Amino acid sequence: MIQVSQGKRAGALHMLVKLGCVIAIGLLLSACEEQEALTPKAIDRPVLTVIVAAPTKQQLISNLTANGPIAAWQEAVIGPEVNGLRVDDVLVQVGDRVTKGQALATFAKNTVQHEYRLAKATLDEAISLAHEARTNGERARELRDIGGLSGQQIQQMLTQEQATQARVEAARTRLAVQKLHLSQTILRAPDDGIISARSATIGSVPAQGTEMFRMIRQDRLEWRAEMTASQLAQVRPGQEARIASPDGGYWSGRVRRVAPTVDSTSRRGVVYVDITGPESRNAVPMPTGAYVRGEMILGERPGMTVPQTAVVARDGFHLVFKVNDDQRVVGLKVDVGHVVGDRQEILSGLEGTERIVVAGGAFLSNGDLVQIAESADVRPAHDPR
Repeated sequence: MIQVSQGKRAGALHMLVKLGCVIAIGLLLSACEEQEALTPKAIDRPVLTVIVAAPTKQQLISNLTANGPIAAWQEAVIGPEVNGLRVDDVLVQVGDRVTKGQALATFAKNTVQHEYRLAKATLDEAISLAHEARTNGERARELRDIGGLSGQQIQQMLTQEQATQARVEAARTRLAVQKLHLSQTILRAPDDGIISARSATIGSVPAQGTEMFRMIRQDRLEWRAEMTASQLAQVRPGQEARIASPDGGYWSGRVRRVAPTVDSTSRRGVVYVDITGPESRNAVPMPTGAYVRGEMILGERPGMTVPQTAVVARDGFHLVFKVNDDQRVVGLKVDVGHVVGDRQEILSGLEGTERIVVAGGAFLSNGDLVQIAESADVRPAHDPR
């Protein structure tokens, strides 16, 4: 009896232990499920609060971008017209603006002055001899009618009259040449412009035609835009242009001429653009020789733009993120064109009716859930600010 009773107690105890284990396991599983339900992974939360907008269809300015150097419209080389003159003074420096006829340099004139005086004395002598010969010629013509002189004597006197008159003309011409040389002892500007180079030095004796100054005529500059043959075909004289200056500003221009040939090595031709003036009053003057970027304005055309912040560069492509009706995003590959202010032209990839993420696309991936904001203060969901 005692043994049977102990066996029943042991069996009951065993059952109680098993029941306790089952209850404990059930409580543990319930707690785990509850904890898992509370974890962020189980909660489908938006990863970002965004502003959406539709692409804008508008008229865009069609242009061609090119690069090229700034050069002088015409550059005058200024040098002496007389040999053997010593430079006495240099009156202008590089960067000086000069007017037509302004003195740039002076030469020592002692030698030229002496030659001028000698030529003048020669002319005076020739005039005196010619006056005497003309008197004799008149007398000879009077005596020829009455037979007072032989025919040979008369002919000699008339010939002498003609010879002395020719000597006067020759002496007068030599004097004019010496007067010109005397005026050339002052080197003058051939036109209005700005001095771009100076090689003249005081005391030097430059040969005739030796460069002493270079001058940008009329202070006119041009942009020589280098373009391919297909681009050249789209450019016409008279079209407007914008040239970026080295200081970050822009200058206006107008196409003057399109080159009729293309370089056989570079496969590029030149468009000559007259620079008409700066777009701002404080613009720094364009330096000749600078290699700058610019664009030819061809006209208006219809196009589509989105905010620049909506375009994300990723893996070599340009993407914009479209928000579907379920507020999940999908990245769309697009082809981009020109930047228009703070907007980016879209050439293909959008229909124009999509809701696209305006900013924050760099934080998104395909399938992410987003929340659409009504304010402009948009930050990533994990932003601690």
